[in-house]
This record gives sequence, C-alpha cells and structure tokens, in this order.
Amino acid sequence: MSAIPRGDPSLLGRWWWTVDRTLLACIAVLAVFGVVMAFAASPPVASRVGFSELHFVEKHLLFVPLGLALLIVASMASPRGVLLLCAPLLVATLLLVACTLLVGAEIKGARRWLVFGGFNLQPAEFAKPALAVVCGFLLARREGLAGLPAAALPVALLVGLLVLQPDLGTSALVLAAFGVQLFVAGLPWPWIVLAAGGGLAGLAGAYAVFDHVRARIDAFLDPAAEPFQVEAALRAISTGGLFGRGPGAGEVKYYLPEAHSDFVFATMAEEFGILACLAVLGLFAFVVLRALSRLLEAHDRTVLLAGTGLLAQLGLQAFVNMGVNLAILPTKGMTLPFVSYGGSSLLALSLGTGMLLALLRRDARLESA
Repeated sequence: MSAIPRGDPSLLGRWWWTVDRTLLACIAVLAVFGVVMAFAASPPVASRVGFSELHFVEKHLLFVPLGLALLIVASMASPRGVLLLCAPLLVATLLLVACTLLVGAEIKGARRWLVFGGFNLQPAEFAKPALAVVCGFLLARREGLAGLPAAALPVALLVGLLVLQPDLGTSALVLAAFGVQLFVAGLPWPWIVLAAGGGLAGLAGAYAVFDHVRARIDAFLDPAAEPFQVEAALRAISTGGLFGRGPGAGEVKYYLPEAHSDFVFATMAEEFGILACLAVLGLFAFVVLRALSRLLEAHDRTVLLAGTGLLAQLGLQAFVNMGVNLAILPTKGMTLPFVSYGGSSLLALSLGTGMLLALLRRDARLESA
C-alpha cells in the first residue's frame, strides 16, 4: 500500500494520486541508464580533453538529482501554474539567446552558449519547452486556427535567432514540434503539404548557405564519404551484438569525441548490446504513446496543445539522436534525453517533462487551476 493516503489533502498527497506514476518511473529508469552510461563512456573522453577521468561523471551525478528534483517540482504545478512559469521564461530565454550572438562562447563555429563560472548555459534548450506551452495557449484561446498568427510570432523570433547562431538542428526541432501542434489544432491537409514544402525549401536554402549543412547532407547521401563519427558509431553497434562486449570493454569511447553525449547510443550498443538499446527505445516509445493517449483524453484544449508540443519535442529529439547513431539521418549534435551527458539539455528536458506530467495529471484543466 502507498505510504500516502488517498485522501491526503496536502500538495504532496494531491500530486501523488493524480500524477502518472508509470511515466515518472520510466523517466527515472532512463535517468539510471544515463548514470550507467556516464560511468561507461565519459572517462576516456575526459582524459582525452585534459580533465580527470571522473570529471564528466561527477558533473552528471550533480545534474541528475537536480534535474529529477526540477521535474518533480514542475510536475506539481497546476496547468495555470505551468503557463505562468512559461510566459516569463520564454521572454527571458529569448533575450538570453539574443545575448549569445553578442557575448556567447564560440564552440565549433557556433555561438550557442553563455558561460557562468565554468558552467555553459545553452538558453535555447530552456526556450523550447517554454515556447511549446505558450504556443499551445495562444492556439487554444481562440477557435480553430485563429490563434495561429499570435503563436507563429514567438516561433519565428526564436528560429530567427537560432539560425543566426547558427543552430539549424534546434530550429528544425522547434518548427517540427510546432507543426505537430498545428496538426492537432486542426490544420487542413493542403496546408500541411504546403508546410512540408516550405520545410524542404528551407532545407535547400540551408544547404546552399551553410557549408557544414552541405557537408553533412553530402556525406549522408554518399556512403563512400561517411563521416568518421557515423562510421565509428556503426562499427560499435555492429560489434556489440545482442549482449555487448561488457561494461568497460568498449573501444569506440577512446576515439569518438562525443561518445558520452551525441553518440551515447552507439557506446551503449557496443558495451551492453542491442537488447539494451531496444530496452531504451521501448521506454521512449512507451512514454510517447502513453502520454499521447492521455493527452487525447484531455478535457482542456490548452492542455492538449501545450502537452502535444512538449511531447513532440521529447519524442523527436530521441528519434533524431538514435537516427543519427544508426545513420538513417544526417549528423546533428543532439543529446538522447535523460541518457546522454549534458547539463543544459538534461535540466531543460527535466523541466519540460515535468511540465508535461503536470498537464497529464488527472482532470487537469486550465480554467480550474
């Protein structure tokens, strides 16, 4: 039996009996996978860049409890509380994203980070969940798609700033999640086809303007020119077999630069096998499908649309990361939610997932919050 009585009127009691504890448990399991992979993959990476072997492990062990605490606190909020948090958060993060263009640290040719006492903050990561909630509210407050112009404005502003950094992967993720929200809001099929055409036109424009985009797409289309990271990831996956080489026995982490973050899925396959990867894939699929089924039962349009945006961001990011590792998508630096190392990403994903859990709580309604 639960230690918290069903009739407990406290905030904790009401949260415990209304939150989706199954989804909460799945997120916790993914976080455990992340801790295991931090120990397995990050020591060689840390040594290679001049840190102590446990540098990334220690930082990850700091971020995981912070992230889970942030997730739980966010999941305790009412739908109105989620909205009241996200409106100022979106304004603040948009300003911080703009600041990266002026004073941001340049890493690998992009200005996406602000440095605060040794911690690299990527404000766009926190802008994404705030944008999903605000857009959901703006779309839902008017009938049909009458709220589209108001919702499209902050999307266009964030995407414009991201392109200037440049961060085209995050831009594409934001636009794709917004597209899912529009689809759920009732966007007609002709407009969906038109939007898809606009996305392809944008991709063609990025191919023509940005050298790194052109190089990645050319390498993706030409197997003979396969990037080193992808080739190494595929080799690691193929040599891991069903059960892997064993914890610590992998080799790819000794020469793959992002073995603990962008390519953690390949490192997992090599050391723990395809079965472990299928377990992680199954967890993500279960989270997406269960959350989607709960959202479709929502009695509030804001809850439905805001939750859809948050869920789309989570599911699409996981899909992109695993797709890159399996060479079915062009390379893009994007973490695997809750499994990869990454401070800003982990904390922002925890916040977004916590808000999603808040919107999924039993009988969640904006007007009754």
